[in-house]
Amino acid sequence: MSATRDLVAALKARLEAEGPLAPPPPVPVVAAPPHRVFPTPRTRSRYAAQAAAHTTALVGIGHVGTRYATDVVLQFQAELAVAHQAVATVLPDGWAEQNGLLPLRSRVAHHRQFLLRPDLGRRLDEASVGLLRDRADKDVDVQPILADGLSAVACMGSGLDLLRHFTEACRARGLGVGTPMCARFARVWLEDEIGQEVRAKVAVILLGERPGLGTGDGLSAYLVFGPKVGKTDGDRNMMSNLHARGTPPAQAAGRLALLAGAMIEQRTSGVGLDLSGLARELGEAAGRGYRAPQERTRLVEVSR
Repeated sequence: MSATRDLVAALKARLEAEGPLAPPPPVPVVAAPPHRVFPTPRTRSRYAAQAAAHTTALVGIGHVGTRYATDVVLQFQAELAVAHQAVATVLPDGWAEQNGLLPLRSRVAHHRQFLLRPDLGRRLDEASVGLLRDRADKDVDVQPILADGLSAVACMGSGLDLLRHFTEACRARGLGVGTPMCARFARVWLEDEIGQEVRAKVAVILLGERPGLGTGDGLSAYLVFGPKVGKTDGDRNMMSNLHARGTPPAQAAGRLALLAGAMIEQRTSGVGLDLSGLARELGEAAGRGYRAPQERTRLVEVSR
């Protein structure tokens, strides 16, 4: 026999000589777990409560153990889906013509290229340059441009409303407004070439802004004096968060027309524009205090 088998046989003989093994001790009674292992009292710290009054960000959401609560996760996923859908939406063919707008297009060939090549979205294709030269009004004070940007949803939603209100506000200030137009696959700097071609004093592009969580319908407006290819972001002024829950189009239009008029009067824009004399008309936009927060729309309701 092997040494291992000898050891096992000896151990077995010794155990049998000592008699049967004692029975194991009884298993103790384990109390049933509580209904909620990790209680989540609906309380906020003082800091979170004060901060939440000035932002729509998720502040003081708490946790369940080491994770977010189910309600928070579902809201986040729903809001992220809204943002993804806005970026993925493409302005339909013929949409500009159907709404009475001169149809322009950047040098981008398709949506994927638009996302990967911002540089191509900053210049017009040859057909669009021809349209501008043949059909657009020239030597205007203000040239508004509606564009899809990163949210065609916003362009097709409140974009037309903002364009209409802005045009009316400019004319009410005695400013000449150029041919209404819409640019597809557009980036902000596309306004430089458009404004240069029509010889506008001020170019204003109203385009869908990069979506945030749950906000896929927001517009941004960028204004530049003396538009021409080569202008930088330091030469521009902008307003963002233009939608029903942010700055409504009708209110934003008046402020944008005011900025356009100031640019023409001062013959500059961007960091060189002096807004100190416009505080009364700009209202809270000229101040540095807190503004009332937007309403955060709940996209998912969890039954309890």
